[in-house]
Amino acid sequence: MSIVTQTDKRTGITYAYDTTYYWDKEKRQSRSKRICVGKIDPETGDIVPTRGRAKKGSKSASGKPAKTGPKPFVETRHLYYGATYLLNEFANELGLAADLRQCFPETYKQLLSVAFYLILEDNNPLYRFEKWHLTHKHPYGESITSPRSSELFASITDDQVNKLFRLQGRRRVEDEYWAYDSTSISSYSETLAQIQYGKNKEDDQLPQLNLLLVFGEESGIPFYYRKLAGNIPDSKTVKHLLEDLDILGFGKTKFVMDRGFYSESNINGLYRDHIKFLVGTKLSLKFIKKHLDEVYDDIRMFVNFDESINTYGYTVSAQWEYTQERPYKGDVIKDKRRMYIHYYYSIENGADDEQAFDKRIASLCKELSEGKYVESHKKAYDQFFEVKTTPKRGRQVYYKEDAIKEARRYFGYFALITNEKMDAFTALHLYRMKDVVEKAFGNLKERLNMRRLLVSSEKGLDGKIFTEFVALILISHLDHKMKKSDLYKNYTLHQLLDELDVIECFEDANHSLRIGELLNKQAKIYEALGVKVPTSSC
Repeated sequence: MSIVTQTDKRTGITYAYDTTYYWDKEKRQSRSKRICVGKIDPETGDIVPTRGRAKKGSKSASGKPAKTGPKPFVETRHLYYGATYLLNEFANELGLAADLRQCFPETYKQLLSVAFYLILEDNNPLYRFEKWHLTHKHPYGESITSPRSSELFASITDDQVNKLFRLQGRRRVEDEYWAYDSTSISSYSETLAQIQYGKNKEDDQLPQLNLLLVFGEESGIPFYYRKLAGNIPDSKTVKHLLEDLDILGFGKTKFVMDRGFYSESNINGLYRDHIKFLVGTKLSLKFIKKHLDEVYDDIRMFVNFDESINTYGYTVSAQWEYTQERPYKGDVIKDKRRMYIHYYYSIENGADDEQAFDKRIASLCKELSEGKYVESHKKAYDQFFEVKTTPKRGRQVYYKEDAIKEARRYFGYFALITNEKMDAFTALHLYRMKDVVEKAFGNLKERLNMRRLLVSSEKGLDGKIFTEFVALILISHLDHKMKKSDLYKNYTLHQLLDELDVIECFEDANHSLRIGELLNKQAKIYEALGVKVPTSSC
């Protein structure tokens, strides 16, 4: 048994409860029984019995029966503290705790505690928070049952979320590129409106929700997300992204996006709004292939080679055929805008592509020769082969050598377009920095248990995604710091958190917080991450 205190928000009175914890075999979770033993005296901290709990016949100083009751009980607890301390320090360092307090004055501690749980208890469902609370020190300091977490998620409003976007965005927005990308999250739900069948990026045969994220390219931290129906392609989202960021008050921005976001209307929109961009494109686009053919023989020269990445790079200045429809005037503006195309040739990618292509051609030829047609291969048959049948020689399959040479010509090449002047390898470095988003998607699905959505209401879904976003801010900051300090040489992210999670703290009502034994390697982790080593305050 132990004494647990809880403050009534309506009256401000703090009550003390005699609490007994037990394991419910049917529900397979920790439960508790509580009996109120009195209220806490704000001056002395003693437990004063409430009415009906005083011993009969006892007198107080005023001559009235004294409300004596059980003697004050001081609870001492040993709790794991090292990892939650680290995450709490990060929340303060990033201004996340302050911003959450401003947006969610009543529930910010609960949000932080749930975010900490999601990070530290990867793949564990949220209903196990009750058990985790018994062993860990966290900002809220009290248990959050499954019904209470559902209420917490449902209480989160769009206004509060947008306010946090503004506050966090202002802390991140500097002269840097923003990486923008999307992922698909599968769901078994049949009641959520945005769960639709679409192009699943993991070839999952389930309906899905699409989630879009914006990351600071230098900070490696997300500051904006948006969910949308699973059947909407990436190329349709840029216009609304720009509108959202304008509403949120962000000024001129710079975007890094992969080729899934390329479309003429998107590029025109970026030019129209005077936004700097760096976008991947397909080589099959006419203007990309035209300029590549003009400089094809110049690219693979030793002066354009970077041996550190085994890649050739070459930049071409070009003109973009800009158009802008003006419905309010009933006309279309046409103009030319400066664009830079960066071409690259990767030796490894080129060799791999050629080998894979040759194997495919051989396989297609065998199918044709043996008459084992595959309907989905018909386009490739027509492109690369000619089949003739004569009474004397039977079926003969011939290669279309010109078509095969044309296909092989561009293996190993890729291109980026931008409206900001820079050299080819600076552009490539910036583009590859968007891998931070891919890493974040991996953390969301694996570390934060979002590979499958397990909610049944729209409000529950919105709140769950927001809380996952808060957790993602913290885990992305940890990942960024581990890379900068070379900690990945000795630890995975999971191992580092486990290494710190075993550090204990000791708390009771009559003493300041005390920290348990700390190993040298644990202290070095805090120092490498730029976090003050936790010390006892007694």
